[in-house]
Amino acid sequence: MDNNDTEENMDLETACPDKLVDAEAAVSKIKNGCRVFIGTGCGEPQHLIRTMVEDLNMQDIMVYQMLSSTFARYVDDPRFLRRFSLKLFFISSTMRKAAFEGKIDYIPTYLSQIPRYFANRRIGLDVALIQVSPPDRFGYCSLGVSVDITRAGMQNAKLVIAQVNPRMPRTGGDSYVHIDDINYFVKYEEPLVEALPSIKNKETASRIGFYVNQLVDDGATLQIGFGHLPYAILQTLTNKNDLGIHTQLITDGFLPLFENKVINNKKKTLLPGRTVASLAMGSEKLYRYLDKNPIFYFRSSEFVNDPTVIARNDNLISISSALEVDLTGQVCSDSMGHLFYSGIGDQVDFLRGSAMSKGGFSVIALPSTAQNGTVSRIVPHLSEGAGVATTRGDVNFVVTEYGIAELSGKSIYQRVMELAQIAHPKFREELIDVAKSRHYIFADQLPPSQDDLIFIEGYKNSMTLRDGKTVEFRPLLPSDEFAYRNFFYSLREETIYFRFFYKMKLFSHEVVQKQWASVDYRKNMSMIGQVRIGGHQELVAIGSYAEESDTCAEVAFVVREDFQGRGIASFLLADLERIAKENHFTSFSASVLRENTAMIHVFKKRYPNAKTSVSGGSDVNIHMDFSDAVEYDPTKSSNPDDADACVCQEPAKDS
Repeated sequence: MDNNDTEENMDLETACPDKLVDAEAAVSKIKNGCRVFIGTGCGEPQHLIRTMVEDLNMQDIMVYQMLSSTFARYVDDPRFLRRFSLKLFFISSTMRKAAFEGKIDYIPTYLSQIPRYFANRRIGLDVALIQVSPPDRFGYCSLGVSVDITRAGMQNAKLVIAQVNPRMPRTGGDSYVHIDDINYFVKYEEPLVEALPSIKNKETASRIGFYVNQLVDDGATLQIGFGHLPYAILQTLTNKNDLGIHTQLITDGFLPLFENKVINNKKKTLLPGRTVASLAMGSEKLYRYLDKNPIFYFRSSEFVNDPTVIARNDNLISISSALEVDLTGQVCSDSMGHLFYSGIGDQVDFLRGSAMSKGGFSVIALPSTAQNGTVSRIVPHLSEGAGVATTRGDVNFVVTEYGIAELSGKSIYQRVMELAQIAHPKFREELIDVAKSRHYIFADQLPPSQDDLIFIEGYKNSMTLRDGKTVEFRPLLPSDEFAYRNFFYSLREETIYFRFFYKMKLFSHEVVQKQWASVDYRKNMSMIGQVRIGGHQELVAIGSYAEESDTCAEVAFVVREDFQGRGIASFLLADLERIAKENHFTSFSASVLRENTAMIHVFKKRYPNAKTSVSGGSDVNIHMDFSDAVEYDPTKSSNPDDADACVCQEPAKDS
């Protein structure tokens, strides 16, 4: 179907009849030994490619392309390989087998740099085969879904041949090419290449999307790639507001977010109101949505992928995938050992751009395992031959279906614990053992739980303080050791005394190990409260309960002094009760120093009929039945009388 308005189109037969030829005549201009650029991905000129391959007079042709589709049907033919040499900047799924068999050549480079290689003749081009829309009444065709490196390819080729296809959508931005800049036109209508990711490991992908969703705030600007995992991640973002897009690639996964106005680009700092992209790959529905749609602004790769341009977007979140990540944070994304699998593509450009963005960061998302769960993707070291596409210094967040690891600014010890925590449970102990043998971590380090801890996501909660700050509560994890240690040393001596009943001077690695060794997230539980300060999370509160009997748990908490008197202890007490109920407890007990009237008030406020008794020493024993609880009222959480100095004794099993 012709979706371009014919009455607005320039008639090529009238405007430049000498340039209008059939495909056979056009490709006959390609001489033996020529270096030929082919337009990218779904924008590739299929009819011209087929005609060129079928011209048996053509010999020793070197082809450069970013994403290749049509050539996949020829690469197993020895006669084709004798005549054509394919050099690809990215290995698509259709070309992967050929890459493994050495039938194509891969050029590893950043997408942002490819146009420069064409311009400075490091990669010289003789001919460019592109696909365009019919020209408008001013003589401008559109490169449509393939601007990326296609514009640079045609600008630096000596001869440009364009397939004119009325099915190519007209896209705005830098996609326009005047008929004067094209040497020959071949009119040929055919459907564009369609590319939809295959749906696999749906549950795993959904869980990864669940965690990525937690990192994406309203108003963020996103970059995200192609494949079943990015597609699944986009499906989880329907609850967001005012998202913006600055990305290499537009896919069908974006469509529901556009249609439901989740993406409106209102909060973008670079080109607000516009979705910035370089190419599109998807279905006919996507191509029709792009056609003449003014919200899309297509630019070439040297703009879209330039880290300094990317950084002009505040709160830019880059979401990309990987094949494996080692325990120090090195990422491989383009090869499986010695076998080239995909390409560097846009990952490094966007990781570095997001790192320079005000409020921006990057996310590497990947399943925890491969090969039907037999191989871990979180590995002690990258596979032999695997390329380091992203250095350990560039990585911020890594996400699997088991959680989020934050690596930026973290030591090797912390990285090992963060990554082992999100590895598949059956590989965690092995990863810790290898890390110990390499002296990455303490020799006595306990491995993370081997349980699937997805259930503790239901324990997470948050409260908003009167000054607008949000305190986020989540279960304590092994990787929190340094944050927990820093929290302890930030407390005043009096607060520590109230918590531990003696003037504890050191909070060593051994003490922390003891603290979380007993945490099983059911009978023994610790929750931490964190506040975002200066772009990172700081621990400001911790609450714990430990099994005392089948129905009763001993409870304790501490809140950092500058956050006391703001209702955090009351909120945490109610939250711990909620979790304890889920785990079949019916009451709490606590030991509190007699002079700690603030903490006693917190308990009495929630449990008015709490039973108290005084032991021989200076502490008060309190028993609180959940059936006696008064519902927590967040509107009164900052009452000065609710001075939650969090001063009860550590639960016996955590001390």
